[in-house]
Amino acid sequence: MAEYLLYAENLVKRYGPKVALNGAHLRLSGGKIIGLLGPNGSGKTTLIKILNGLLTEDSGIVLIDGKRPGVETKKIVAYLPDNTYLNTYMTVRQIVEYFKDFYADFREELAYEMLSRLGIEPELKLKTLSKGNKEKVCLILTMSRNAKLYVLDEPIAGVDPAARDYVIETIINNHNPDSTVLISTHLISDIEQVLDEVVFLKDGITVLHKSVDEIREEHGKSVDELFREVFRW
Repeated sequence: MAEYLLYAENLVKRYGPKVALNGAHLRLSGGKIIGLLGPNGSGKTTLIKILNGLLTEDSGIVLIDGKRPGVETKKIVAYLPDNTYLNTYMTVRQIVEYFKDFYADFREELAYEMLSRLGIEPELKLKTLSKGNKEKVCLILTMSRNAKLYVLDEPIAGVDPAARDYVIETIINNHNPDSTVLISTHLISDIEQVLDEVVFLKDGITVLHKSVDEIREEHGKSVDELFREVFRW
């Protein structure tokens, strides 16, 4: 277990009679960008919430850098949820200052540099920004942390196709190179080129965890093509 940044084994989570996770497992090393892929209802968001301490598993084990999810792991995990969670009545600058005060690893200069590159004025209130720019601000705040594990839930789903390249570039160029980035997405073809490994979740079970190179060599397919084959109805 010690050699893994993230170790999860036999995870089970139920919501009443519905089983969201049914023995899922995940073992991730440092320095990788990994796609967490699966259709709606496969358990991706439940797994992500357990990793971030927002839900507790019914059984199984999760260790992040050797610790159970909680106060200590929040110091090393940067989480981007799939919806805007910030106070929209605050200015962008106020939100940056809040993150700077809250997270010891927050890189303020990097945040302002990325905001400037996007032309987002720090004095504007978040509620005055477009939906796409709100989501970019959330991504910038997350990637401005010097974390060990970045967990990104659908980071490119809400931005227009023209902005996706910028979002992907932001993820690649601004994470700590020794850290791991776990990206949950439906838009596989847009992000496939930056992935080192992929994990397929189906009905709450891990059905595949391989490197992108292994998939191409063993199956002669892209990740997107293999995904469509595995999850064909």
